Amino acid sequence: MNFRFSIISDPHVAVPQTLPDHTKRFHLVEVSILALEKVLSHLEQLNLDFLLLPGDLTQDGEVDNHDWLGKRLRSLPFPVFVVPGNHDVPSVNPTKAKIGLHQFPSYYGHCGYSSQQLYYTQEILPGVRIIGLNSNQFNEEGKQLGCLDEQQLTWLENLLPQVKDQLLLVMIHHNVIEHLPDQSHHELGKRYMLDNAPLLLKMLNSANCKLIFTGHLHVQDVAYHQGMYEITTGSLVSYPHPYRVIEVKRPFDGSLSLNITSHRVKSVPGWDNLEEISRLWLGERSFPFMVKLLTASPLGISLEEAEKLAPYLRYFWSDVAAGDAIFDFPNFPGEIRDYFQRFSAIKADGTVAKIDNQAILNL
Repeated sequence: MNFRFSIISDPHVAVPQTLPDHTKRFHLVEVSILALEKVLSHLEQLNLDFLLLPGDLTQDGEVDNHDWLGKRLRSLPFPVFVVPGNHDVPSVNPTKAKIGLHQFPSYYGHCGYSSQQLYYTQEILPGVRIIGLNSNQFNEEGKQLGCLDEQQLTWLENLLPQVKDQLLLVMIHHNVIEHLPDQSHHELGKRYMLDNAPLLLKMLNSANCKLIFTGHLHVQDVAYHQGMYEITTGSLVSYPHPYRVIEVKRPFDGSLSLNITSHRVKSVPGWDNLEEISRLWLGERSFPFMVKLLTASPLGISLEEAEKLAPYLRYFWSDVAAGDAIFDFPNFPGEIRDYFQRFSAIKADGTVAKIDNQAILNL
């Protein structure tokens, strides 16, 4: 078993007439099409077996953006598989400018969907199966939730026993395994987690699933939990503008290995120093976010103290997003210093584990 595939996450495609004008956003959606075209041009040279896009394909679910991207993906020389992100289906019902939740499959019938059902499975290579899940739900008030509904869970429960002997590639937008310290319970991190993640993990574990692919968080990170790896890929329109190429190999009578190589879009036409610009862009907008992080549980320090420390954290989130960072703020009080060190690429035993960007994982 040998094959190669790529991952592009959270490209937030925005054709010119849909570009948002608010400047507080953290990502550079202006470069979305330029960056995507550059990446696709590279991938078309690699003899890929398929491409995965784990959600937030468009800026905010605009009809024009879904229409453009659906057509563009159809023109590629390899199969593409997608799932919806929260930005792709911002409401249950469509408007004149934006699609509704149940319209999503109609734009991507060539990307895994064979019906209007919002989740799917397909054997994409002999012994290799993609399972695309929809983590976008809405409550009675129309508020968007990140979870799997009962109908989808029942479908998955029936499916897994039939396919557990295959290599399962599960793709979903929301994170299922934590990528940040105590992410499931932190007020700033939990919205990126699947609400019923423990249930999904239990189901996948019973089927010997080893691989989950997610987006949403806009960071490069590989997380491990009870025999499963979750590979989340940063946003193509946010620092460091990454994408991945993964080679899967299984020698005869050997163990399966994944060779992960991450690439970055460092420039596009009109943005010769895109990496520097986007890092500065995040840094300039980091102060309010860092104050929230410092004043929130578990640190819960005063606003006055947080405002003194926040400038030292100007590029903290940029470094988290880039993956494989090692953090230390020796001028911080002990408890606060220890907290930020927990974001480092260090295993529980204290050893460095830089696997977020380049790694060979043995399953």
